[in-house]
Amino acid sequence: MPIAQIHILEGRSDEQKEALISEVTQAIMKSLGAPQQSVRVIISEMPKQHFGIGGESAKKLGR
Repeated sequence: MPIAQIHILEGRSDEQKEALISEVTQAIMKSLGAPQQSVRVIISEMPKQHFGIGGESAKKLGR
């Protein structure tokens, strides 16, 4: 059972997350030959102030 864990910053729509799950699943199926029902995708969203880029938070940088 392949499991993909993806960390993203908050702010994406439900539709974007659904598309991400679908496309990652398809990529795993194609590259590993895994059956669709065995693929798991976990999305972890984090607040922008919890992610640092070059010593500053993504929130402070406006990302």
